[in-house]
Amino acid sequence: MNTTNRTIAKNPSYSLFLPSMRIIQPVDDFLYSLFPTVRQGDLAGLEDALRAFYSVGDQVPEVTIKDGLVTIDIHVSATKKEDVNFKKVVQWCEKGEFDKAEPLLQKLLADNPTNSEYHRIMGQILEEKGEYDQAINCLIDALRWDAKNGWALLLMGNIFGKHYDDYTTALSYYEQAIKANPTDHITINNIGGYLMQAGKVNEARQYFERVLRLEPNYPNTHYALALLAEKEGKAAEAFESAIKAIQGSGKQKELQKSAIQLAFTSAEIAVKKDVGQVICSTYQLQLEEKGTKAVRVIAAEDIPTAAKFEFAENYQRDEHQLRYKTSRPAVEHLIMHELVHLHLVIDARKAGTNQLFTSGAEHRHLFVQSIQPQLKQLRKMEVPEESIQTYTQALFEGLNRQVFNAPLDLFIEDYLYKTYPALRPYQFISWYAILREAIQAVTDKRIVELSPRDVLSKSKIYNLVGALQFKGFYGIDLLQAFEPTATELKQAQGFYDEYLEYTVEKAPGEEYELVQHWAEDLQLDKYFKLVDENTYRAGAKPLEQVLQQIENDPFDQNEATDEKAAEMEKFRKSQEAGGTNMAVVMYMVEALQYFKNMAHPKIKEIAFEIAMQGVHGYHPDKSGYKISTFPAKSFSGLHILAYYYVSWALAVPEMLQQLQLPYDAEYALAQRMYQQE
Repeated sequence: MNTTNRTIAKNPSYSLFLPSMRIIQPVDDFLYSLFPTVRQGDLAGLEDALRAFYSVGDQVPEVTIKDGLVTIDIHVSATKKEDVNFKKVVQWCEKGEFDKAEPLLQKLLADNPTNSEYHRIMGQILEEKGEYDQAINCLIDALRWDAKNGWALLLMGNIFGKHYDDYTTALSYYEQAIKANPTDHITINNIGGYLMQAGKVNEARQYFERVLRLEPNYPNTHYALALLAEKEGKAAEAFESAIKAIQGSGKQKELQKSAIQLAFTSAEIAVKKDVGQVICSTYQLQLEEKGTKAVRVIAAEDIPTAAKFEFAENYQRDEHQLRYKTSRPAVEHLIMHELVHLHLVIDARKAGTNQLFTSGAEHRHLFVQSIQPQLKQLRKMEVPEESIQTYTQALFEGLNRQVFNAPLDLFIEDYLYKTYPALRPYQFISWYAILREAIQAVTDKRIVELSPRDVLSKSKIYNLVGALQFKGFYGIDLLQAFEPTATELKQAQGFYDEYLEYTVEKAPGEEYELVQHWAEDLQLDKYFKLVDENTYRAGAKPLEQVLQQIENDPFDQNEATDEKAAEMEKFRKSQEAGGTNMAVVMYMVEALQYFKNMAHPKIKEIAFEIAMQGVHGYHPDKSGYKISTFPAKSFSGLHILAYYYVSWALAVPEMLQQLQLPYDAEYALAQRMYQQE
């Protein structure tokens, strides 16, 4: 905020080459203040004083006082040598080398005392040396030669305010500076800055407000207002002003850095208040009334994402459940984000346009095929097969989550930003943390080495779209931190531009169009299918088809899709209704007998082989399935499912429930029968 010698050593409005000089000045209080020996109203005395001061050598000026104005005509000249020396003075002052500048400046003043800037800079040097009375005399001379020398007026105000604690006089010079240059918002801001440093908060605020009337986006003023708000304990107000400073900072890197730091500090203070909880609770009640179902908010650290929303219809529940990690910063933002997901679905359902994001075995198979080179590399590195399968599943699910959520998240964050300004500090902190994690996920050297390049690039594009929106809202540019290629940046910008077109008049459910469009552009549409919810809910799929999808999805342990969750419930209910499947029980007894004397690592190997083959699909009504461990044996669909369950129960029991195969009762019975043999 402080205006130093290095920033005001130049006055670009002044020209050295003046073969003649005319000074026109109102005969007012300010003029008399520059010539304090003249009694106010004594025009003859004033004329004599002016004639005496403005005489240069044997050149006596012509002084005319008429209609409240004094006109002074002087004949002066300057040389190019003088211009060169003045530039040296300016350069030394900018470096703070005042001892070098002063002797040369004294010579310039002796040769040409009519130059206002020479006097102003000399006053500035003297002020730096602590010689305030002499500085004032030099500045008065500067103003006598140019009453509109804004920097001289500003410096006079600073000296009286800072060093003499005379803010009445200081304000008079400040106002004169503004009067001389009424549209100079930088000078007005600097005045506010000096007043703020002096603790004159109310006076400073008035000047800052004047700046914003002239230049609404001037970042220095917004930063100053943020500092004032911080001192007054107004964290939310400080945050908003800091963000405006960031948005307008442009190439002012130091200002931007300070504003960003202040934004985080004030946001962290703001989120400690209960406004976020109140917003969440109120919005939750509104959605419960709007959607006619209760929402239960549950703290859950075991979920794979920061937060997730489980729709009641997909879990055969009477209520929706929103799960979130309490360890996340500004967690209220995450809760609100998930609630807006529900809001979008409610609106789309009422319009009959809601869709479900589904992904089955055939989609997963295509994905696995697309990353075979990377999987081969992992096997060459002797990565355990269990780790490879877990990695593959996580990669597939993570990419699909991005495909579905990235477009929707744009609408959600836009809604939160515009509808709940009080939530912005929460959004800022939480969203920034998410983006930093995303940056780590696509730039960490180890991750980059082990990840398929194509998948990594497309994931990066989705992340870049979110970073573009964050930049638009909060002014912080994280794009280059993702280390994008020019093509990735261009693709992300294209997606974001398309999203902006949808925001003009978005109809319920149109967000799914972006999900489809972007996936098609990135050739990811083969890994999922969007289905009309009404059509899906209206017709139940055959249990054989449901069973096939369950069989083919042994590792779907993190986050079930809407379709998958519903199908699982239907399948389980059908099994409960049908009682114990004795065919499965007998196959399990056979498996227990087979694995009886087999080493644990071998059983585990078989378990993973069956799981991998399951990725390609099992059909309950078909037979002929082969496993390399049993080259002479042929399995039916239920037969291999029994071996599938038993092998995992024996070798990887901690993951058994995550297979979601509904054969617990069959296995319990099979164990009793096996033990009785």
